[in-house]
Amino acid sequence: MKIVRRMGDAPRLRGCGSGETCPDIFELSDSNFAVVGTDATESLRGRLPRGVTLAPGERVVVITRATLVSAKRDLPDA
Repeated sequence: MKIVRRMGDAPRLRGCGSGETCPDIFELSDSNFAVVGTDATESLRGRLPRGVTLAPGERVVVITRATLVSAKRDLPDA
């Protein structure tokens, strides 16, 4: 599995500097996506909607709204 491309603008174009949280989204060669964000698993675990479970190895990751909005133009419709 390889990173094919970044989805949206690079963090520096969204105003992210060194030493800060700089979320990012990447398309992978297997057509899945990788997300770089802040691990919020423990703080959100008890607040997840009913029926949501986390498998071993899964984490709840938070990204900024700006990161997702920037990636929107690069996300496929289907």
